Amino acid sequence: MRPRPNRGESYLTVAVILWLCGCVLPAVSATAAAGQPKRAADTMAERVRPCTSCHGKEGRATSQGYLPRIAGKPARYLYNQLVNFREGRRHYALMSYLVDHLSDAYLYEMAGYFAALDVPYPPPQTASASRAVITRGEALVRQGDPARNVPACVECHGDNLMGAVAGVPGLLGLSVDYLQAQLGQWRTGTRRAIAPDCMAKIATNLAPEDASAAAIWLATQPVPQDALPRKSARELPMECGGLAR
Repeated sequence: MRPRPNRGESYLTVAVILWLCGCVLPAVSATAAAGQPKRAADTMAERVRPCTSCHGKEGRATSQGYLPRIAGKPARYLYNQLVNFREGRRHYALMSYLVDHLSDAYLYEMAGYFAALDVPYPPPQTASASRAVITRGEALVRQGDPARNVPACVECHGDNLMGAVAGVPGLLGLSVDYLQAQLGQWRTGTRRAIAPDCMAKIATNLAPEDASAAAIWLATQPVPQDALPRKSARELPMECGGLAR
């Protein structure tokens, strides 16, 4: 396990990332009245401010565009993604730099902060696809495609499609661009997870048009009132790495 960064390292990381994002670090902003630097409170909310500069206030990104919502996702899932960025299984330069020198314990603390946030979801996107595409997408999500060895999304992501506390994320409240991109990255090996990488197997078995149909249907569904991840009693249809046992 990597050593936990000290406070100075944490603030240094925040300062550099905010600079790269074109933001101003609150901890070093000067007050007009006193003319002296004003230091922000040493809280997790302040430390993860770089995350919200991209993922939206409180981590609740909108249903448009590419960047995903991270608020309310299972802590284990968020932790796994931070580790994947740190260890090169996922690739995005800004994220990789942010987490490169952070310890496992600190990454889990960050994940726990966002997992505990319970904030409203945006409305779903409007479908522009044909009825046939929408119908096919729903069938894949709810029933899968046994002929291609593709399990239904609900078998892992929960009946309400809001994830499982074992570390499986919710699929609703995300944009179609993000969902399509992730399935494409798994298909090409650009995005990977801890072995055995079950999503890579599923994405590879999916026809490209089916992956698109599933993403479109998911993006156009409203988030249920009970939007929290559930502890599922189901057996997973295949072994997946990185999940809490």
